[in-house]
Amino acid sequence: MLDRTVPPPIVDAVNFRLQLQPYQKYLLRNGVEVYAVNAGTEEVLQIEWVFDAGNWQEQKNLQAAVTNNLLKNGTETKTAFEINEFFDYYGAYLNRNCYTETAVLSLHCLTKHINELLPAVKELIAQSVFPQKEMDIAIQNMKQKLEVNLKKSSFVAGRLIDVYLFGETHPYGRFSRQEDFDQLTREDLVAFYERQYKNGGFKIFIAGKLPENIDRLLDTWFGDLLNGKSVDQPFAIHPAEQKKYQVINDEKNNQGSLRIARPFVNRHHPDFLKCQVLNVVFGGYFGSRLMANIREEKGYTYGIHSYLLNNRYDNGWMIASEVGRDVSEAAITEVYREMELLRKEPIDAEELLLVKNFMMGSILGDLDGPFHIIARWKNIILNGLEDNFFDHSIRNIKTITAETLLEMADKYLRPEAFYELTVI
Repeated sequence: MLDRTVPPPIVDAVNFRLQLQPYQKYLLRNGVEVYAVNAGTEEVLQIEWVFDAGNWQEQKNLQAAVTNNLLKNGTETKTAFEINEFFDYYGAYLNRNCYTETAVLSLHCLTKHINELLPAVKELIAQSVFPQKEMDIAIQNMKQKLEVNLKKSSFVAGRLIDVYLFGETHPYGRFSRQEDFDQLTREDLVAFYERQYKNGGFKIFIAGKLPENIDRLLDTWFGDLLNGKSVDQPFAIHPAEQKKYQVINDEKNNQGSLRIARPFVNRHHPDFLKCQVLNVVFGGYFGSRLMANIREEKGYTYGIHSYLLNNRYDNGWMIASEVGRDVSEAAITEVYREMELLRKEPIDAEELLLVKNFMMGSILGDLDGPFHIIARWKNIILNGLEDNFFDHSIRNIKTITAETLLEMADKYLRPEAFYELTVI
């Protein structure tokens, strides 16, 4: 019998045994790969159609983003209003997102309605028509949004630091201007849609309480679509030669947006997982070195964070903060001081255990439910990583030493490797 007078033992999160629930994989008759996680107690599911249709594949600026945005805005048989009414009727949520390397259509719905909803999604993929009126409205809205964002120092800083890291002609550094919208035509959208959606490659990721016949349903509706093999064109990086920049975006602004960044390795490099831990120590959580110094001790900012970029190919390591205009230089000095401390002094055992527990606890939270699980798998699969990448990352967190972190800091946290930008 359970003795409730005795409290359960306290176990550090670093000692948890975390496992990523395996996916089921099957092929549609056209060779499209489907990755499925059948889990959860609620009768809901999520499906994502991931296309090789991001900024990387576009031949004209904004081609990918506007095409993706208009997938819900008209087909050969339905208007934008009718499409939205249809999904609303079933209580479903259909979203689309465009990223650098991929574009996504995602559906969240009750499991019982999947039979009715899949044909409608197929119609968007196979029969979108991009009405000129809908395109004009979308572009007008996007232009207005850009105009508003360009007044924000944080938005301008995010655009410029990518240019310094990768070059303005690289997909990771390229950004949109007002004139780009004016130069985009409906024919550009149709051409991109025909090439990347109707004739390009795609994958399907599905999770939730799945019906027993989900494989047959997906094959029925999507097994006859063309599944071309898209090959990403290589782009050369052209990083800026100058390392320090200060941009005045608004003379009256009392706040500056600070970005300090360097080129970095991607997930395939053996140092990536080690530096994930180092990044958490440096600026990856509320108790990090940067937060303790620049926020808590100095009071220069409400928050400062560092993170590794989530790029498939060329990558970066970023420090970002919004600081008072009069203390921006002092904040930069403190960032470099924290880098120096990490290069010269090993992390003590207590802090390292705290960071390990934080990382393990965060991962545990990320594995709560089928949608989070499939998101982990999607990240692994789309980046071309091995299925044991998750296990390697857990093992790395548990076993990494202060000496290894000192070595990584000495290798990567060197001020001369970083670009420095302040936008006021």
